[in-house]
Amino acid sequence: MDSRFPFDNLYAHGYARVAVGVPRCRVADPDYNAGQTIALLQEAARRHAVLVAFPELGLSAYTCDDLFHQDALLDACETALQRVAEATRSMVTVAIVGLPLRVGGALYNCAAVVQRGRVLGIVPKSYLPNYGEFYEARQFVPAGYAVAKQIRLLDQDVPFGADLIFEADDLPGLRFHAEICEDVWVPIPPSSFAALAGATVLVNLSASNITLGKSDYRHQLVGLHSARCLAAYLYTSAGAGESTTDLAWDGQALIAENGELLAESERFSDSAHLVTADIDLDRLLRERMRQTSYTQGAQRHADEVARFRIQRCTLGLAAPAVLPLERRVERFPYVPSDPARRDERCREVYDIQVQALTQRLSASGIEKVVIGVSGGLDSTHALLVCARAMDRLRRPRSHILAVTMPGFATSARTLDQAERLMRAIGCDARTIDIRASCRQMLADIGHPHRDDQPQYDITYENVQAGERTSHLFRLANLHGAIVVGTGDLSELALGWCTYGVGDHMSHYNVNASVPKTLIKHLVRWVAETQHLAEGGAQVLLDVLATEISPELVPGSNADQPGQSTEDVIGPYALHDFSLYYILRFGFAPTKVAFLARHAWRDASVGRWPAGVRPIAYGLADIKRHLKTFVWRFFKTSQFKRSCVPNAPKVGSGGSLSPRGDWRAPSDSEAAVWLADVERIPDGD
Repeated sequence: MDSRFPFDNLYAHGYARVAVGVPRCRVADPDYNAGQTIALLQEAARRHAVLVAFPELGLSAYTCDDLFHQDALLDACETALQRVAEATRSMVTVAIVGLPLRVGGALYNCAAVVQRGRVLGIVPKSYLPNYGEFYEARQFVPAGYAVAKQIRLLDQDVPFGADLIFEADDLPGLRFHAEICEDVWVPIPPSSFAALAGATVLVNLSASNITLGKSDYRHQLVGLHSARCLAAYLYTSAGAGESTTDLAWDGQALIAENGELLAESERFSDSAHLVTADIDLDRLLRERMRQTSYTQGAQRHADEVARFRIQRCTLGLAAPAVLPLERRVERFPYVPSDPARRDERCREVYDIQVQALTQRLSASGIEKVVIGVSGGLDSTHALLVCARAMDRLRRPRSHILAVTMPGFATSARTLDQAERLMRAIGCDARTIDIRASCRQMLADIGHPHRDDQPQYDITYENVQAGERTSHLFRLANLHGAIVVGTGDLSELALGWCTYGVGDHMSHYNVNASVPKTLIKHLVRWVAETQHLAEGGAQVLLDVLATEISPELVPGSNADQPGQSTEDVIGPYALHDFSLYYILRFGFAPTKVAFLARHAWRDASVGRWPAGVRPIAYGLADIKRHLKTFVWRFFKTSQFKRSCVPNAPKVGSGGSLSPRGDWRAPSDSEAAVWLADVERIPDGD
């Protein structure tokens, strides 16, 4: 967290607010166009944006054709640039505007970067389209023709060239590069090399006319380019007021970050408009650091990278104490809120798990699986995966030996659910009461527990987990099968699993990289979309409505689970949120808390997935549960993750396998993360 700013300010957490503006223009009227540009620039400044981009040749209008060779128009464009530059004198905001400029006897299509009353640099267009409806080579020359590296403009010596990267001294990570329209349509855009040279924000001043299908292609182009460059990409285009002699204009403006569309303007608007987005500079830098091939790419293109020049500027950033994030943050980062995307996600995760298990069975030559079924969430989903795997392998579901093993605390509800589920699946269903063998084990080790004098401690609980695992492995030996594990990613993250036994150990675990919040939706998705035997869908819905519980200590009501996992360790919704941002992006706890507060502050806002009760969490709750997560994740649980069985990775959100995404010492300290947690304010 940047200590210059308070916790409630987005600039304290590595974000930068940026904008793209589409002014209404008049063809060959630079004074009018400057006024429209300044109005949007002032709006961007009021909204605390540090950077705003405007369309290609926006001060003249793009459709001037041979008027570009008229000195009166070119002189007026320079005067208009002076007006725009002067308007920035008291602003933090950097503006990038388009205009034609004469340099060394040639005319260039340029992007001018202005801030604090000065022109910071001029970037000429590298690639001129001269096909179809475009005839730019008739008026302009490309950047590669330029000899000058510096020009005299508005009584200033100004850097000139397509090799400029602008860096803010007082906003770490803000390094931006400008290119113009066609530059991003070529096989290797100039911004590709700029990104390898360190630019995190890529800006495109465009005047792309609209034709059928072009809007969708722009989405793809901008999104994929931002993803490939691990950068933010700002795209703005000409709109209302451009000549429609032969073309039409929709004024589409886009802001993307690493493949994700953050903001988009209204198309075909008759009025000027501005859109903003908060880009995560911290995330972009971490992604580049994590993806080591990115640096290899910079080395491979070292000659291109080395030619870039850095132009430094100071923003003088003085944002208000409270500046909330203007960005969608999913409450459930592993679970899309859009129903269609959620169904697609569930289908793909399910298929990945099934394919992984079928490959393991095929490769090993093993015909059968053994699985413990508790009547709870994780084992329910694992059993569904086993059933589908047998179908894919064209084997009878009787090759699934499913065993429910009631113990001291098994409730009537979960036992009934386990039995109904196994019947619906059509597997080889068995019930083994483990209470007698558990009593024998407790007696053998000298544990003081007696039914009339109970002692409910960790030994008492783990004896039951151990007995279940022992039965499963011996059954696997007896039937030539493998044990399919059920423990999920959330449990591994928190260490909420009995070491070496229980849901921690198996021959193969289909759930190990699937978090608890996603498993809930996988089970619901199967209930809603798959054809199950009679009563199958209902038992799945009953499982979803059951309290998540280890069921190891008896409660007062034998019909319901006597323990609540979330009462002990906290809500999985918050833990999965923390896991995603800490595991996937390496964010510090302060940033995770800032994002969680934004996502969970108001239960009445946004979509909630089906079956999820709307709830809000204040900062005090977020801090308390985040501290629990940090302690358990970094300090107490790694030794359990160091020996997990094989399991398929299902999502980019990461896995905790020591053979995959997460390699960590089992005896590390958690002090630095806990210290960062203490920087989170205590109030809501």
